[in-house]
Amino acid sequence: MNAHHRIPETRAVTAQELHRKRGPGTSLFARPALSAGLCAVVLCGCADVKLTEYKQPDAPMKTAWSENQAAVSPAETIRPDWWREFRDPYLDGLVDRAIGGNIDIKILAARTRVANAAIGEARAGALPSLDAGAGASFEKSTGQKLSKQFNLGTQVNWDIDVWGKVEKGVQAQTAELRATEADWRAGYLTLVSGVSTSYFQILQFDEQIARQRQALDKNRQILTIYDAMYKNGLLPNTRVLQQRAEINRMSNDLLDLQRVRGVAGNALATLLGIPAGDFTVPPGELQQRVALPAVPNGLPSDLLKRRPDIVAAEFRVLQAHNLIGQAKLAQLPSISLTGRGGSSSFALTDLLKAFTFSFLPSINIPLLDPSVKARVKTSEAEIKVAEEQYRKTVISAFEEVENALVNLDVHKKQHVELQQQADNLSVVATQIEGQLREGVVSQLEVFETQRSLLGAQLALLANHQQILSDTVTLYKALGGGWPTVEIRNASQ
Repeated sequence: MNAHHRIPETRAVTAQELHRKRGPGTSLFARPALSAGLCAVVLCGCADVKLTEYKQPDAPMKTAWSENQAAVSPAETIRPDWWREFRDPYLDGLVDRAIGGNIDIKILAARTRVANAAIGEARAGALPSLDAGAGASFEKSTGQKLSKQFNLGTQVNWDIDVWGKVEKGVQAQTAELRATEADWRAGYLTLVSGVSTSYFQILQFDEQIARQRQALDKNRQILTIYDAMYKNGLLPNTRVLQQRAEINRMSNDLLDLQRVRGVAGNALATLLGIPAGDFTVPPGELQQRVALPAVPNGLPSDLLKRRPDIVAAEFRVLQAHNLIGQAKLAQLPSISLTGRGGSSSFALTDLLKAFTFSFLPSINIPLLDPSVKARVKTSEAEIKVAEEQYRKTVISAFEEVENALVNLDVHKKQHVELQQQADNLSVVATQIEGQLREGVVSQLEVFETQRSLLGAQLALLANHQQILSDTVTLYKALGGGWPTVEIRNASQ
């Protein structure tokens, strides 16, 4: 039923008009029936059955991002398989494996199939139903022969969708289907983001573990030097104990890195749909394996049309809008057609020789049904909830984009500082090693310099992983390459 459909207006009929219409041949006994029918028409005419056209709910808007980003549409910068921008074939394989095996994605897909089947269930309300039955009875009295009787009966019921109430239900369920499809896309985007981020963390842990082992070896060498200096009276015992405590701390940190690496691997296995412990990512180096892609840009108007969670939230507003229309139309009279047919015989062979049929049209007028009007009120309240949920989703989307832009901007600026720090310490380490060969400095100074360099390199590694994760978050926040979606009823 079109949203612009208008219900014919009714008007009250005066007693004089009723008398003229009744005519001299109308029985006085017909007056109660006419009065009841008149009251029904008047009551239905007073009911609020006006249907309104769907409009997108009002939501906060932005004209620009706080960061100075170029006004480029995400459709021009984000490809559907955006994770390939990291140029890591192993990551591409992980994503493909996750899409095919993740349990959450399968659940979302199953919900989509349920919503699609529910459309057929809603549409079936406008179709006639047919019931058929057969039976037999046997009776035996004392001194009498066995009495047998066979019967066959059918009944057809059809509730005619005069006002489009069923169609409104179909439109509401179709909107729910579109919402579940958007939920699947949101889950797909969350899955790919989770796989990418977990993979980056695992590679970061691998590099940290390798560098932590190098640092631990250096500190053990320093401890050996300290022990020798202490035995020769050149160093107090407290300095040796401090170095041993430092080795204890670094060994504990190494164990913790191995722990979090294992936990991250288990989380990734779950995302892939594999039991934890049955899958392990081969050790690798994050900075050597994963490239930093260009940062995507986007306009807020595009964000509202492409993010799956926003699309799903608005489709549920449309669903609530259609349910209001269905509740309003339920206040109008409904027409039913009932046909019955059957046959009865004392002999089974004569059962189909005679067949009777009856046809009964009827009209049901909801005069004083409190549940009908209560349903209208409930539907009107529910759409307010859906609209506020939509606005909340929009606000959260803007926050995610702004946070991703702020984090990415700051982490990239930190990357420059950390890179300069690591470069400077690398030059210092090279010069110190040259001075060691000339006998200007001690081996201890070399170890201290190298330890500082390792610390700077670990900080640079962590910053590299943060930039990658921020980029993934920004891809996700901008809709992850999904096309824009127009929210409307299919029949409009």
